[in-house]
Amino acid sequence: MVAPIAVAIDAPEIEIAARWASAVAPHVSTVKVGLELYLRYGPEVITTLRGGNKVSVFLDLKLHDIPATVAGAVRNIARLKPAILTVHAAGGRDMIAAAVESAPNTQIAAVTVLTSLREEALEEVGLRGPAADAARRLAVLAVESGARALVCSPHEVPSLRSEVGPDVTLITPGVRPAGSDKGDQARVATPEEAYTSGADLLVIGRPITRAADPGAAAASIGAALRRAEAASA
Repeated sequence: MVAPIAVAIDAPEIEIAARWASAVAPHVSTVKVGLELYLRYGPEVITTLRGGNKVSVFLDLKLHDIPATVAGAVRNIARLKPAILTVHAAGGRDMIAAAVESAPNTQIAAVTVLTSLREEALEEVGLRGPAADAARRLAVLAVESGARALVCSPHEVPSLRSEVGPDVTLITPGVRPAGSDKGDQARVATPEEAYTSGADLLVIGRPITRAADPGAAAASIGAALRRAEAASA
């Protein structure tokens, strides 16, 4: 049984990305391609990572522009058939709706509040906080605009779940095994904490890809999730 994990394949080279994807594919549901890797290699990276692997591809571009521009970009991306594509919820109601309409076979995931933003940073960018309240407002806006998935920190999962209901996919970056370096993330949780709080898909990068054996690391985290689920049942 594969784990509900999207491994962030943030590799410097496409060959390394392909190796990581093949290593983790037997153990996780999804691999995630971020902006840096996509800008370097373009559609080729999607084809390469998909390869013979039975994993979904999550294209994390966080699009944010006027509705017409986002619609055009999403139509081009939709030809690559990613399972998930991100846009910023802060782009507004019309932009989110344009993205959803332009890719009917791709799940549009609206990013609420970046997990790298601390409370004091919200005020600096003109976003009324605290983070949990800002995420809730953006989540409601996104779902009302047609988004069927949301990206939020693990800290906001319970409140967003009660707000948007069980049918919206909640995706959580900022997931780190206990004792791992937080990197540039501010609002984090362990995989077990994020999963048992109600997250549907956990985004995990360096703790897996920088391990000596990425496949074994992914399998270990997946096993921990299954134990946590059994313990909470």
